[in-house]
Amino acid sequence: MHTFFAPDLAGPTHTLPEDESKHAVRVLRLGPGDAVELLDGRGGRYQAEVADANPKRCQLRITAHETSPPRATYTHVAVAPTKNLDRMEWLVEKAVEVGIERLTFLRCARSERRELKLERLEKIAISALKQSGQTWLPQLDDMTDFAAFVAEVEPETAFIAHLEEGERTELKQVVGNAPRCCVLIGPEGDFTPAEIALALGRGIRPVSLGASRLRTETAALAAVFAAQLCR
Repeated sequence: MHTFFAPDLAGPTHTLPEDESKHAVRVLRLGPGDAVELLDGRGGRYQAEVADANPKRCQLRITAHETSPPRATYTHVAVAPTKNLDRMEWLVEKAVEVGIERLTFLRCARSERRELKLERLEKIAISALKQSGQTWLPQLDDMTDFAAFVAEVEPETAFIAHLEEGERTELKQVVGNAPRCCVLIGPEGDFTPAEIALALGRGIRPVSLGASRLRTETAALAAVFAAQLCR
């Protein structure tokens, strides 16, 4: 069954935007009576059928729906984006498939990318939502300065994964009893000592993601896996 994203869905009918109407009618060859699925990104999953196969305004009739509650756990990853945007696109896709509530992009002292446009990443997140069958679209935050983020995050639920010497606990050992967690992942050159000290001074706990030295996007996805599998 074909799935469409409908964040503004309301009432017994829904009209697809022109680009999706054209795709549904001209590419997918959907006609009156054909069944489709709609996701609103807020837990709603709707069964519908094509009522009017207009390639500019394809109208759907809602036939059934169900609402999934938010997950009992809340996973938030804050990561410094890589210079190669393809790697961030891969991270967004996989994190949505696995299940994540929020993804924030950090601007750090050693960041290779200082600016980021969310439009492309939001489209990838929606595509991953439809492909994976998830019903809650995660929040994607624009670039945020590291110091500003650290000042706002709840320190009792936050962890910083860094490579500096010092005592660190494996993330999977500390997130098990935490219904909410936020994991900070630095750029390819890691957080600076000053950034680490700032985070630790705020009460954010240092963690390890294992013995391997991971790429930024791999570390971020590993944090998602650890948070989801250990809680």
